[in-house]
Amino acid sequence: MLVLAVDTATPAVTAGLVDLEQGAGAANPVLVRTVASRVRVDPRAHAEVLTPQILECLTEAGRSRTDIDAIVVGVGPGPFTGLRVGMATAAAFGDALGIPVYGVCSLDAIAADAAADPAVPPPVELPPEAELLVVTDARRREVYWARYREGARVAGPEVCKPSDLDTAEATAIAGSASHVDYFDLPVLPAETPSPAGLVRVAAAELLSGSVPEPLVPLYLRRPDAVENAYRRLDRTGA
Repeated sequence: MLVLAVDTATPAVTAGLVDLEQGAGAANPVLVRTVASRVRVDPRAHAEVLTPQILECLTEAGRSRTDIDAIVVGVGPGPFTGLRVGMATAAAFGDALGIPVYGVCSLDAIAADAAADPAVPPPVELPPEAELLVVTDARRREVYWARYREGARVAGPEVCKPSDLDTAEATAIAGSASHVDYFDLPVLPAETPSPAGLVRVAAAELLSGSVPEPLVPLYLRRPDAVENAYRRLDRTGA
């Protein structure tokens, strides 16, 4: 099946087409192949570039919109403005094409990328019981984070200052290149959600054809505009 995957939960605006197939046996339960992808790092250009990126991917792959069977979108955590662009675009494409739209945690997609890319060996051999920490930029000198063990999320997602984040039993880290260095852990080469990573997270639902849950954004805190409004009310007493 052909899946459109998009994510705008980080400064990277990501779109891609991914072929997903049922694998053979427990060793390869799913087969994921990226057909075309576009990534542009620009936290202020989500709205301007996402749809053109999707159309570029379709052109590169020689596919049409009607060839898309399903859509996967990262639902964060992420900043309010950027995150809603990706989710609104995914919902609009899904509604126009009459196809399901599945939301996945963007941190889960980074964790899936860190664990699943055989072409990029990790800088350190991790034991099966290893715990992975994933962090992304939450702005305001904070990070979004989650921890994973054996491919499953065991804590998070949450938001806090790097100095307040308990790494617990984490033995490696992945995510934002400008934030992983805050932690004394081996770094795995997965910085932002890739189209393949997004699809891997939703693979079981996609292949089973289950009805997707409603899209719910993981903001984890109020948008800046709302918080500023509350501050003004507090000062005036209105």
